[in-house]
Amino acid sequence: MGLLQAFGNELEKTRLQKLLFLLSRYQKERSYEFVPYKYGCYSFQSIADIQTLSKYNIIHQQNQQVIKCTDTDFFSELKPVDRKAIRDLKNAYGDKNGKELTKLTYISHPYYAINSLIAEDILSAEQFQRVLNARPVKDKTVLFTIGYEGITLESYLNKLLMNNVRMLCDVRNNPMSMKFGFSKRQLENACESVGIHYLHLPEVGIQSEDRQDLRTQADYDQLFNTYRHTTLLHTTENQKFILSLLKEHKRIALTCFEANICQCHRKPLAEAIVKLDGWAYELRHL
Repeated sequence: MGLLQAFGNELEKTRLQKLLFLLSRYQKERSYEFVPYKYGCYSFQSIADIQTLSKYNIIHQQNQQVIKCTDTDFFSELKPVDRKAIRDLKNAYGDKNGKELTKLTYISHPYYAINSLIAEDILSAEQFQRVLNARPVKDKTVLFTIGYEGITLESYLNKLLMNNVRMLCDVRNNPMSMKFGFSKRQLENACESVGIHYLHLPEVGIQSEDRQDLRTQADYDQLFNTYRHTTLLHTTENQKFILSLLKEHKRIALTCFEANICQCHRKPLAEAIVKLDGWAYELRHL
């Protein structure tokens, strides 16, 4: 809201998105994180915030414009360091329109243009080659595992992209989350929008009621011991299916909530897959 106010209380959506991205480069503690999207840098969280602000009539969206519609002085409520960052941003880019900002961010931060549908059209051959060079090219067959605890959706997606993960296998029994971006439909849409296939495999998950009252590592170890002798014994075909996905896509990831791999069932699941006939690959926990 402080940024919107500083730019005359109204910004075109693409311009706002690019300015938020550039503002983050002025901040030590970044307000938003971004992923390489269809038209460059994109923050899912910022879009969700815009929708929430619209719901409460703090801003108004009209055509492609975002308009501040309250008299509240948000800019003065910011920390001095953030007010300075916005002033510096306006001095540097205040005269740039959305198209100019898009091209500028593609040139200065080519990674964020790797999924762009327009990069080749608006960049020179040399500039577009830098975008091509920014694309992760790791091709070794690897089974990854990743948890989303403690990180944003954008940071999570960038981890997958930087490791050239091509398919995400959601191994939660119940793919619902109070954390923004990680309920099934949100996560599926986010993955597909950056070129990662999403697949939910609830059969290899653990029931929510079985995960209650886990306080110590010993509690987790006991749960996973039971998991090995029940679910994993009964889902061999599902595990073989995951292995077939790995062979097809070469770089896939198993995902669940916990950041600590020793407190997540994706570890014993991955270890069971490693023991299958036909395994000749690498397992890596992100």
